[in-house]
Formats: sequence, C-alpha cells, structure tokens
Amino acid sequence: MMKFLTTLLIAVLAVMLTACGKPAEKWNNTDLTGLDYAKDFALTDHNGKLRTLQDFRGKLVVIFFGYTQCPDVCPTTMAEMATVMQQMGDQADKVQVLFVTLDPERDTQALLASYVPNFDRRFLGLYGDAAATAKVAKDFKVYYQKVPGKTPTSYTMDHTAGSYVFDTEGRIRLFLRHGQGAEPIVHDLKLLLK
Repeated sequence: MMKFLTTLLIAVLAVMLTACGKPAEKWNNTDLTGLDYAKDFALTDHNGKLRTLQDFRGKLVVIFFGYTQCPDVCPTTMAEMATVMQQMGDQADKVQVLFVTLDPERDTQALLASYVPNFDRRFLGLYGDAAATAKVAKDFKVYYQKVPGKTPTSYTMDHTAGSYVFDTEGRIRLFLRHGQGAEPIVHDLKLLLK
C-alpha cells in the first residue's frame, strides 16, 4: 500500500509540475494590450493608395511617426527597423513597417517614396494633410511640434520617438522604445507571431 501511495504521489507531482510549464516569456518593450486608443488611421501611402490599419490584417504592423528632414531619431529608428527585418528572416514577410510623417508641409508623396523604401523596400511612408496628421497624432497620443529654424523652411519637429506595434488582428500591443537595438524588438515581434 505504501509503495502504491508513493507512486501515486510522484505521479501527481509530475502532473502538477508539467501543468506549471515554463513561465510566460516577458516583453522587452511596453505592453499596451487592451488599451483603448490608436484604433485606426486613414492616410495615403507613398504610392498614392489610401491606407487603413485593416489593409494590413494578418501582419504585425509597426508604426513610427517622424519626418524625412529629421537629423537623428527618424533615420536611426528606420535603420534599426531595417535590421529588425533582416533578423526576422522569413518571418519579416509577416511584418509591415509604416512611417507616418508629422511634417506634411515638406514630406510630399514623392519625397516619402524616395526616402522610406531606402531603408527597406517593404516599408511604406504614409501622409495626410495638416488636419489628417493632427487627427492621427491625437488618436495615437503622439506629441509633435514645429520648432522654428533660421529660415521658414529650416524648421525641425519635436516628436514622440517610439513606435507602436499592432498584432495580426489589428489590436495595439506594444510601444517600442527608441534606440534599444534590434534584438529586443525581434524578440517581441517573434513572441507576437507565436
């Protein structure tokens, strides 16, 4: 009887340990799951096509807000995302990177078409007029403000430096911090694709 109870106890413990499994993996970036903002946009891509979040269903969507004249944050973020795409391998086809301009005054369709795909041919630049830009920035809680330069056209833009990630169903999931390198982003995107 004692042998039977010992065997039963070992079996129960084994089942309990198996049920616990390994702990859930942790995000490297800020988890926004369940937040009730940044639900959609209606902007034109650098090919002239009107786009909404729905157009990218089935893919992870990474959205970065910036401008082409940016001297530092924007090009480094775009270069970092290009590295992310390389490190994603075949899974990169399940990721869409969108660059939304906060400077529609200077960032024309032609300029976005020459700037954005230079980082990765799959990346899309999105733009709207001043009102559409203000609306999408407000909807996504993105800060931006024009900073005057020495001439009327040499201004810069202060703006939020991180990126948003949406899952394959179009739900907001993560906020990516600027300047962290590709590896933490790749980890989180692969985790979302599981």
